Amino acid sequence: MPNTDPALDNQAMVEFVNMKSKQVGLIDVKAIGAITKGRLGQELAPIGELFKAGAVAISDDGSTVMNAEIIRRALQYSKMFNITLIEHCEDVNLASDANANEGYNATVLGLKGIPAAAEEVIAARDIIIARETGGRLHLAHLSTAGSVELLKWGKKMGVNVTAEVTPHHFTLDDSCLKGYDTNFKMNPPLRSKEDVAALKKALKDGVIDVIATDHAPHAELDKDVEWNQAAYGIVGLETAFPLIINGLVKPGVLTISQAIAKITINPAKILNLDRGTLSEGAPADIVIADTEKMVDINKEFFAGQSTNSPFIGMKLFGSVETVMKNGRIIYGAKN
Repeated sequence: MPNTDPALDNQAMVEFVNMKSKQVGLIDVKAIGAITKGRLGQELAPIGELFKAGAVAISDDGSTVMNAEIIRRALQYSKMFNITLIEHCEDVNLASDANANEGYNATVLGLKGIPAAAEEVIAARDIIIARETGGRLHLAHLSTAGSVELLKWGKKMGVNVTAEVTPHHFTLDDSCLKGYDTNFKMNPPLRSKEDVAALKKALKDGVIDVIATDHAPHAELDKDVEWNQAAYGIVGLETAFPLIINGLVKPGVLTISQAIAKITINPAKILNLDRGTLSEGAPADIVIADTEKMVDINKEFFAGQSTNSPFIGMKLFGSVETVMKNGRIIYGAKN
């Protein structure tokens, strides 16, 4: 994602990411270019140059483009290159200085709440503009029941719109905030139990196309502070598969095949990537997992340097045993 410093808003930056990915040679890293220069929402980035440099989509990840005319132009330009615009849906005026879901729990805890409308007004705006322009729109990390209804409406109207949800948003709700544990602070915030139920139903019904980790590792010093000063986000990569198995497959919300599609072939299609299948001749990018084996989520479980996870202390089904890249084992047993 382009929420880097500096932002991935020019050809050189995208080419740099691609070059470093090839040098390391462990996995493919696909760059997503910025919608606007510096992710400031004021001036379009050179979308054509970003595409030619290898960007697979455009987004101002973590920052909403508040100017509707810029979003309109971005959708028009991105349509020329058949790439998807990924939007972080949050009206900054409605969400200003807030850091929890607006509702009972935020009120009791003395936290300023982000209303569901902050997400939904941007989702509605962009769906309407995508309908007009014919551009490809993807709504990142949806969190409210209202957003689900807007997504359903957009699809019914023939809009080229897709969406994703994160494991933490279909697993946790805002009642988890009672201990002021900053590992539960994320953006969008954890919503109500009713919202969680709506997200699960949307996954089951095929309304939500993708499960995405929204992986946001932070140093301990960024989280071990008071709630209002803590950074947003959690480590999402390592816990994604176990949470999908426990939260969706075991309860019967999704079959294992449906769940796998939402983390492989569906996102690959949205990003125009020739990936996500086990068909003959396809790259041998394969994950072997044991859905009946339990894993202990502790600090040693995480492969990265960050451990900012609200799931530490849980035991979950779903162990990733082996990862293959182009037929070469890069994680797990070599025999």
